[in-house]
Amino acid sequence: MPRKPAANRFNTLIEIATRIFIQKGYRRTQMADVTNAMGLSSGAIYRYLESKEALFDLIVRAAVSPELLTKQIELPIPTPQPGSTLSYVRQVVLRKGRFPVLEGALGQKKVGDARVELESIVRELYRVMARDRQGIMLVERSALDWPELAFIWFGEMRARLIDQLASYLESRIVRRQLRPVPDAKAAARLIVETCAFFAIHRHEDPFPTPMDEVLAEETVVDALVNGYKRR
Repeated sequence: MPRKPAANRFNTLIEIATRIFIQKGYRRTQMADVTNAMGLSSGAIYRYLESKEALFDLIVRAAVSPELLTKQIELPIPTPQPGSTLSYVRQVVLRKGRFPVLEGALGQKKVGDARVELESIVRELYRVMARDRQGIMLVERSALDWPELAFIWFGEMRARLIDQLASYLESRIVRRQLRPVPDAKAAARLIVETCAFFAIHRHEDPFPTPMDEVLAEETVVDALVNGYKRR
């Protein structure tokens, strides 16, 4: 008979499972890893979920919607239909993987101060990455051994973002508002990866350079905006 989960225990399950998937990736993570980390007896996790597929689907949805309510869930959570988790990720990418400031800039043919405009674009990108850090790490790590997920995340979402950034840079360079670069797509990729390291991956560094969130963001903005402004 279906039952409702206890909120504290269920949130602990989501937190621990998310951490393990980020550490080990999709393929290497086993249900036993989560069971052991939670201190449950062998097989006890199946009281919560039917399979690893159900667990991954759950933590992806929880990463997108932290307000996921336990009262809406009945246990054990069933294995999702084939392709439904990928479909959900694609929908989220289409909905949340957009950057209104960048898109607005692409529609502007004239701008008073390209440096201010570029700063707004970089800050938007950085803050989205910082806000969604946990979910991004989860999907990126799992995509390394899940080709279909990798295509959605890297082949569609990241490629679209780099194309948009490259188009923006090219338009401002042509108008002599930003300095010329060897290649616009390479420059766009540098912007993305710089934001990603400071907003996301520096938190996983075992020997980090000490800095708080404000300093990290300001360092990225200073380096990128001054690096591309016209002298």
